[in-house]
Amino acid sequence: MPDNALLVKLTTIGTGTAAPHAMRVSAAHLVESGHGSGAVRLLLDCGSGAVHRMAALGVDWPSITHVAITHFHADHIADLPVLLMGWRWGQLPARSAPVTIYGPPGTGALIERMAGVYGAWMLAPGFPCTVREFVPDECVRLGEHVTLTAQPVPHTAESVAYSVNDGERRLVYTGDTGVSEALGAWSAGCDLLLAECSLPEPMAVCEHLTPRQAGQLAAQASAHRLVLTHFYPPVEAVDILGDVAECYTGPTVLATDGWSIEF
Repeated sequence: MPDNALLVKLTTIGTGTAAPHAMRVSAAHLVESGHGSGAVRLLLDCGSGAVHRMAALGVDWPSITHVAITHFHADHIADLPVLLMGWRWGQLPARSAPVTIYGPPGTGALIERMAGVYGAWMLAPGFPCTVREFVPDECVRLGEHVTLTAQPVPHTAESVAYSVNDGERRLVYTGDTGVSEALGAWSAGCDLLLAECSLPEPMAVCEHLTPRQAGQLAAQASAHRLVLTHFYPPVEAVDILGDVAECYTGPTVLATDGWSIEF
């Protein structure tokens, strides 16, 4: 392991959905690895409420180095303008460090459309801000030791899952997804699978996972640990862990806003 390596830390900032919830804001998750100038602090999705939730949790949002969005639904991107605005006008001194925003094809056009609503400052926020769109089979290096790769998933036309790997440990984040054998194979052997768990079995739809389907995905991937997120209120009324355990017997966590783990 590199001398400056840190246990990978995951903090689930927002574990909710588009449904307003008293305890859960929309999707956002922070992955941290490394120390000092070589540290990577990657925000996966930036849904509505995420920025103020980070402040409430005491998360060091000014030092985020990278953002990666999975798809273009509001509960995954709505706070991106708020984050950029916070970096420019919400802190003293204003941000000067560079940031890179990753996403599937169409991300650049999305930010241009946002700038048409919120102002052209989004395209030149006062600090170096680069937008990178993933191409098939691309592996992007974040800092010295961490890599980021993407995998298409069945949700919207652009939707992707992400894999974060520091050479020792691997985290896979499904974003929003339906059942996908390809995702299970791509996630094989991951140390932590951060998976959506949207709806109970009677409300199952092809664009999201039920607890049992999340368990099937974790079992197919032989994931070492399963962390569930993206809960619509109806799924919270069922025995999520019991349904997962029908397919997956590894450690399983029902994430809450502010839950974290080092691994």
